[in-house]
Amino acid sequence: MLLHERITEAILGSAIEVHKVLGPGLLEAVYEKCLCYELETQGLAHLRQVRVPVQYKGVRLDCGYWMDIVVADAVIVELKSV
Repeated sequence: MLLHERITEAILGSAIEVHKVLGPGLLEAVYEKCLCYELETQGLAHLRQVRVPVQYKGVRLDCGYWMDIVVADAVIVELKSV
């Protein structure tokens, strides 16, 4: 089994469930909140909107980067809604 395969399968299943229930056309924030709810029901630890600083010449700079969801401190989920 690949590293983090179980987590990734759970994330994909959760994302499909959210899409089946809500359908297309909503704001990304709605899908994010619902996906986090699905992850919680599966007992998967996660963090939302995690800041990503940039290291530049030994200085840590806040450049406005954020990860949408980090699951089990191992898998980064970037949501897109179009």
